[in-house]
Amino acid sequence: MVSAVFHSPLDAQPVMPPAAKSVARPAASPPPAAVEPAPRVPRDFRAVWLRVLPPLLGFALLVLVWELVALRSTTGFPSPLATWQQALTVFSDPFYSKGPNDQGVGWNVLSSLQRVALGFGLAAAVGIPAGFAIGRFEFLSRMFNPLISLLRPVSPLAWLPIGLLVFKGANPAAIWTIFICSIWPMVINTAVGVQRVPSDYMNVARVLNLSEWKIFTKILFPAVLPYMLTGVRLAVGTAWLVIVAAEMLTGGVGIGFWVWDEWNNLNVANIIIAIFVIGIVGLVLEFALIRIATAFTFEEVKS
Repeated sequence: MVSAVFHSPLDAQPVMPPAAKSVARPAASPPPAAVEPAPRVPRDFRAVWLRVLPPLLGFALLVLVWELVALRSTTGFPSPLATWQQALTVFSDPFYSKGPNDQGVGWNVLSSLQRVALGFGLAAAVGIPAGFAIGRFEFLSRMFNPLISLLRPVSPLAWLPIGLLVFKGANPAAIWTIFICSIWPMVINTAVGVQRVPSDYMNVARVLNLSEWKIFTKILFPAVLPYMLTGVRLAVGTAWLVIVAAEMLTGGVGIGFWVWDEWNNLNVANIIIAIFVIGIVGLVLEFALIRIATAFTFEEVKS
């Protein structure tokens, strides 16, 4: 016989579920701070206008005066529009060649640049070392300063007949003229740069008993480089001015000869085009050398 055992409800203890293991939760990171947009800097249109407007007004004034001269001219002076149309024709084929005396403006400019490069290169090879020597040694300075003062003011074209007499040719005579007009700025500026080297530098060189080659490479050349590049820039500008006049007198191929040939043909529009070409090429040469000189110029020299 099965007996049932009954328990009072009060005797029954509640059974608690097993405690759940507490899991550490990472603290919630604060929301990222909103990045405030940078304040918009207003554009300085005034500075832009000051850089752009004056050159435009200058060119507009040039064109206006040119147009007035063309309207009042009784000799067929070309207007800006007629010159522009002729320029489109000239530059449509700048490298044509129909003989030694009939070539495009491109060949003439390249021939002039070649003469300038040869004459200028010879002048740099002679003038820069001579400038270092004259500035370094007082005896040479006293020896050559009177000669430089005597020959420097002479017009470069006055040397052209000497070149024709000695070299017996128009092309070498033109190169000789470029050489003689380019050498003076490089000699003078290089010598002045050497003479302006601080005396403390030279005193240190004497104390260290440096050789003349060390003095040149470690002291003189770095200090004189800005002055030397200024002389190079002046020499190139002078050479480009002189080559035009020299080619007018010697003939052959070149931008100067092209101007003279167009004058003989009474083609004034091409002469004006040649003037602009000469100016643009000279401006490019000047700008390139200024950039090079600025890159190698110390701050105290710039100021």
